[in-house]
Amino acid sequence: MTGFVKLPDLVFGALAERPDADWHRAPPLKWTPAQIADHLAKGLDRSSRRFEEQRTRPPMRRRPRPWFAWFAHQAIIRLGWFPSGFTAPDGTQPADRPDPATVQRTFREAHARFLELERTLLPTRRHDLFVKHPVIGDLTLEEWLRFHDVHCRHHARQIRERLSG
Repeated sequence: MTGFVKLPDLVFGALAERPDADWHRAPPLKWTPAQIADHLAKGLDRSSRRFEEQRTRPPMRRRPRPWFAWFAHQAIIRLGWFPSGFTAPDGTQPADRPDPATVQRTFREAHARFLELERTLLPTRRHDLFVKHPVIGDLTLEEWLRFHDVHCRHHARQIRERLSG
């Protein structure tokens, strides 16, 4: 969980004190830092809200994973490696020109929601509460925290690259 706690600083640290122009600059056909942050904020928001919706459900069982989902789970959750080249799932596609303040607020609120979910749901719901990831399949709260940690690290590198170029 320690990596998850630091995600706002990881994602927005390089953007602190930067003018809006830096948030909206990118090479052709690449997302801008604002779009990357918007994508991350939307993913955090969607998954944290789904856990809030699911929290009162009776104990659940993980559905079997197809081979591709099993491989993605091993790569991302177990090894901490986020492969490139995937298309962002519906609902996490960034806006054309997201507002930096709105993106930061959405990200920070969803981040805080996850921290509260961690405090209230673990350890009692550690193994019997799942929210489906569109590629990896059913994930526990702790697996979602790990996913977001790996995913944000992957995209924070892209933000730093955009700002240095």
